[in-house]
Parts: sequence; C-alpha cells; structure tokens
Amino acid sequence: MKLIINDKTYTDNSGEADKNSIFVVSKHNEKYIQNAKENGCIDFLNSSELKNHLDMSSIKIIGITGTNGKTTTATTIYKILLSLGFKVALQGTRGFFINETQVEDYSLTTPIQLGNFVHIQKAIQNGCQFFVMEVSSHAIEQNRIEGLTFALKIHTNITRDHLDYHKTIEEYIRVKNSFLSDESVKLVNIDDNVMKYNFTNAFTYSLKNLSDYKVSKYEFEHGMKVEFSYKEKTYTFTSMMMGIFNIYNLMASIAAVHITTQKSLEDICQTLKNFSCVSGRMEIVSLNPLVIVDFAHTPDGMDEVLKSFPNKDIICVFGAGGNRDSAKRPLMGEVAKKYSKHIIVTSDNPRFEEPKMIIEDILAGINDKSNVEVLIDRKEALKKAISLANEKSVILVLGKGNEATQIIGDKKFEFSDKDEVLKILNSKV
Repeated sequence: MKLIINDKTYTDNSGEADKNSIFVVSKHNEKYIQNAKENGCIDFLNSSELKNHLDMSSIKIIGITGTNGKTTTATTIYKILLSLGFKVALQGTRGFFINETQVEDYSLTTPIQLGNFVHIQKAIQNGCQFFVMEVSSHAIEQNRIEGLTFALKIHTNITRDHLDYHKTIEEYIRVKNSFLSDESVKLVNIDDNVMKYNFTNAFTYSLKNLSDYKVSKYEFEHGMKVEFSYKEKTYTFTSMMMGIFNIYNLMASIAAVHITTQKSLEDICQTLKNFSCVSGRMEIVSLNPLVIVDFAHTPDGMDEVLKSFPNKDIICVFGAGGNRDSAKRPLMGEVAKKYSKHIIVTSDNPRFEEPKMIIEDILAGINDKSNVEVLIDRKEALKKAISLANEKSVILVLGKGNEATQIIGDKKFEFSDKDEVLKILNSKV
C-alpha cells in the first residue's frame, strides 16, 4: 500500500520500495528492511513518526472497540453525523465509506497502520470532518492504530472472543482495556463489569448504573422507545431497531455525537426516528414468516439476540467458524438451548475444519437434543427453519450477518443468508 504526501511516496511494502520512496518501518515489516535496501530504498521512517507527515488537524477521529456492537455503533454514529449535515468517513467491518458512498469493500476491521493513514487522507481530501473507525483487539495489540489521535474513544463491552489469537480471556480483556488507558476523551459502558479505564476525560453511559447518559425507561413495540437523562434533563428517542443490546449501541452513538459536536441532544435523537438497522445486524428479512439475520457469533452475542424475543417461539439457525476459538462452541449450543423451541445447527465458515467436527463441539453443550436438528448444508438448514415457522415463530439466523460468502478451505463461495432466505420464500409464492 502507498501513501503520497506532497509528492513523496510512503510504502510499508518492501517489494514496492525504491530510491524514490520512503519505507515505513513497523514491527510487522522490520524484517524486510534489507529487502527494501536491495530494491534501492534509502529513506526509512519509523511508523510512529508517520503522524508528523500527514496533517490531520482538520478531521476528528472517533474509534470504537468492544466485543459486540462495534459495527452498529460506528454505523449509527456515521448516519447521525451525516443527518446533521457533517461530512463523514466510516471504516470498519462493512468496508470503507465516504459521505454515503462505499469506496472499498471489507478487508480487515482495522487496516494495517499505513492503510488507516491512506483512508484518513482520502477522507480529508473529500472534505470530511469526521473519521469513524472500528478498532479490533488485533489492531490494538499489533499497534495498527499507532500515530492516530482520537477525538473520542468508545468501548462498548467485553465478552469472550478471539481466544484463538489472544489465548486467554484475561489477555483479551487486558488488550481491550489498554485502549482506554490514556487520557484521551473516552466513552464507556459502565454496565460492563470487566472494563477498566483511565477516569480522566471519561464519559459514561448505562442502563443499570449511575452514569452521564443514563437510560431510565424503555419499551419495545414495532422498534423501541427509550427515555434517558443527561445532567438532570430527560430526553426521548425512538428507533425501528430491536433488542436491549441495541439500546446500548444507540446510547453510545447519541453520546458520541453529543460529545464531539456539542449539537443538542434533541436534534441528535430526532435523527434516529427512521433509522432501522445495520445490514446483517438484527435485520428483518421477512415479516411473514418473521426472519431476522444477525452477526452474533459468540455465546454472549447470541444470548443478547435470543433473549430479545421472550414472547416468540424461536427457531435458531447457527453454526460456528472454523479455525477460531473452539472452546466457545459448546457455550453457543448451551445458549441456543436456553431460549429456542427449535435448533438447527449448520455450517458457518468452516475454513480448514470439518463441519461435522465443529457441529459436534456445539452439540456437546446441549444435553437434551430432542429439539435439535443437524443440517450441514446451510441452504437446507434455512429451508427447514422456514418450513417449521408459524405466526408465533421468529427465525433467527445467526453468525454470518451480511457476509456475502461462505469460506470453505481457502476458497470463498457466494452465499448470503438474507439472499438465500428470500430465494426460498419467493420459490414458495
């Protein structure tokens, strides 16, 4: 990847480096310095110094981390800011967007360091006042956000995830919490009991505990209506989104925009009225039967989605990704059993694992399997779920969200839960 500033070319790829470029050295590529030299490169720059070469004073960077809710929170902040008349860029799981236009497809939730600077530069060139970005635990641990000054850091929650990489939950928690260890302005969900942060310049939000932005009342009917307080004044907003976890996401979004723009909370809340959901996040695909697609792929994420439908007969379709934290699989099975009338366990993104073995891991968490069916073919699993549905049912298709492919081995095959559901329903008409 290349970054061009004042006719100077910066690259972190030793294969692209030459006598006319500056090789940006980080811990990821320092072993290739000699290769860059052999290609003729004579100028080298430590990645920590890159911030001194790109003027970012005209743009405010908002970074969101957390196990669950990053994408919804980031996207909602982006939408609110656009609705208020700001020019905004968004970088994350769904790709890279500038002012309502998708510029790049998804690659990494948080790009390598030079990639962040390339995107920020594009945002500045397009007149953006805000750059909203998701920050993964990998990015924090690998120092991919080095050199970025955040106008606001947001932490949504910490639950079990990515232990294939971080090895222990303690290490994962440590990495996530390190994002909040400095004196940057930060916004924290204080209902999360494992979160630790530097109190300096900290704002808080919650449903349960005293906080700066405190939810006092909420109800669900055709979406949500939420009442919250800030500095002893009460505000209300409505949204077509569903689920308690989305109240947290929306509160984080409202507070973030309020902190970074100083716009009135009344105006901010008004923008949410017609905002439904993020694609693949509690997305209603069909009303008859009621089918909802969501990205939930951890036990806690599944729990949040499933408990949002206490008055429905839940038909839960899910699997687990291959070559990822296998210890969470029986826990996912346990959660599905707790809430569901019917469970259909299927293949997710098996990667280099056998789908049967992944499913066996999931089934280990389900003692009574009388309401469980295994259909490895995800399309057949969706067909079965639809055949079981009635007016009392909700079909929850979990794990892949808005992903457009299924990863088997090292290949990606076209597959969208939403599209497949619609194909099945249309074939019945």
